[in-house]
Amino acid sequence: MQPVNIVGAGLAGSEAAWQVARAGVPVILHEMRPTVATFAHKTGDCAEMVCSNSFRSDDDVMNAVGQLHWEMRAAGGLIMAMADRHRLPAGGALAVDRDAFSAAVTETLRAEPLVRIVAGEITELPTDGNWIVATGPLTSDALAGAIRRVTGTEALAFFDAIAPIVHAETIDMSVAWEQSRYDKGESDAERRAYINCPMTRDEYEAFIDALLAADKTEFREGETAGYFDGCLPIEVMAERGRETLRHGPMKPVGLTNAHKPQEKAYAVVQLRRDNALGTLYNIVGFQTKMKYGAQTQVFRMIPGLQNASFARLGGIHRNSFLNSPTLLDDRMRMRQRPNLRFAGQVTGVEGYVESAAMGLLAGRMAAAQAKGAELAPPPFTTAMGALVNHITGGAEAKTFQPMNVNFGLFPPLDDARGGRRGRKDRYPAYTQRAKDDFSAWLAAQ
Repeated sequence: MQPVNIVGAGLAGSEAAWQVARAGVPVILHEMRPTVATFAHKTGDCAEMVCSNSFRSDDDVMNAVGQLHWEMRAAGGLIMAMADRHRLPAGGALAVDRDAFSAAVTETLRAEPLVRIVAGEITELPTDGNWIVATGPLTSDALAGAIRRVTGTEALAFFDAIAPIVHAETIDMSVAWEQSRYDKGESDAERRAYINCPMTRDEYEAFIDALLAADKTEFREGETAGYFDGCLPIEVMAERGRETLRHGPMKPVGLTNAHKPQEKAYAVVQLRRDNALGTLYNIVGFQTKMKYGAQTQVFRMIPGLQNASFARLGGIHRNSFLNSPTLLDDRMRMRQRPNLRFAGQVTGVEGYVESAAMGLLAGRMAAAQAKGAELAPPPFTTAMGALVNHITGGAEAKTFQPMNVNFGLFPPLDDARGGRRGRKDRYPAYTQRAKDDFSAWLAAQ
């Protein structure tokens, strides 16, 4: 049996490789790291998490991301299995110890007899064979050039920013306190999963002034600041209005200052645990393109972080993705080169979970093809089906932008299953329908 070749061992490529192998088909996983490095990656491990350690909400009743988690678990996904094994307290979210998670994915794939991991860069698009391109938003210049030559179009691009990470021991806990928003979580650890730094109105206004005045990273020639709204740098949010951050990542609602319970904070900066030891915390929603010197000065204005030591400062990089509605069919194959499938963020999905989910689908479809069969995508009443439908035809090609999974991608419910009722009724109806339809799709394989 001819192997399936996969380019890129990020979350999508790793998940695709696992699905192919579990179907009994040999797979060759090509990864250019560490032979060819990127500025954002630190290791050559599979499924390295760069921007954050969070897979977002794990609520599979009221949240579309949680429903996607459910579907990936139901399909025997490697990424979710390793995330569950290395999860950290994070309220209602699924956060992981990123180093342990990546190492576990790598070890599991290397132990799978049908998976062979090959180091080295793929610089051209193969004209034959069964291939999945899962190179992610940091696709190498050489391969990106090859894609442009085949498609005849420029890849779209947006900028993604990396949030800073703080050493926990340098956070002043006489000012900050531990609490998840609205005390969410079933255990004490979950209810205390975040560290919160309060700001008065004067402190907030001074912080916004410093943010706006700080030196920013300059763009290279030919680059434009086409940010994805789900991952805006904080200074870009501040430029949209002085109150924007206070209604976004710095919103104070659902939090009570343990040191001064009678005082309502004007704004709150949250930090989320970043490793199992609890020694590192990332500043939630604080993606930034400020220069390093400016970052330390501005972030130390945050009460509780005045003496903060940073394990990593924020960064900015260019993310490339395909205009998938014009280029890919509903089996995620390039129409001009049907021997090629694309998966992950390069297809125009946004987020770790969404990227891995597209890898899961591409892997199952490629494995079916290797066996002489054809696998249709899940119904678009499911989270995975809604995503793949969006990127391969549901979105408007002229305005196509990266998309997180959300209930707006799901087909409407009829009156009997939600209709015009509120979210408390409608969202469970969406997720129950998705569970039923996804289970039926799996059973038919």
